[in-house]
Amino acid sequence: MSAQDFGFPDLYRLRTPADYKNVFTDPVKSTDKFFTVLAISSSLPHPRLGLAIAKKAIRKAVARNRIKRAVRESFRLQRQQIVNIDIVVLARGDAANADAHILRKSLERHWLKLVDRCDSCS
Repeated sequence: MSAQDFGFPDLYRLRTPADYKNVFTDPVKSTDKFFTVLAISSSLPHPRLGLAIAKKAIRKAVARNRIKRAVRESFRLQRQQIVNIDIVVLARGDAANADAHILRKSLERHWLKLVDRCDSCS
């Protein structure tokens, strides 16, 4: 695999409010104490990721940015296993103080769960 295979270009991101609204209307959910992850099947041949890390849930900008980096990194590494779904990740309050390793494990469980659930609903 080349370095391009592990990048995070624009085509793998939810960009417009309409993209986010589409995911929020009728999603498949996966929740734990760190994240709520919403997903829907997509007609595109690749997955896309959107982040909705609320200032109300995670007060400090440093913590919000650390969580965003962890989510993007996990998505980037697991992208080959995640097929054509659009995903929005919402962070919960406990994620602010969690270790990066714990966040990564939590996200891996979410990716696997959502791939299974979205395969059965499409």
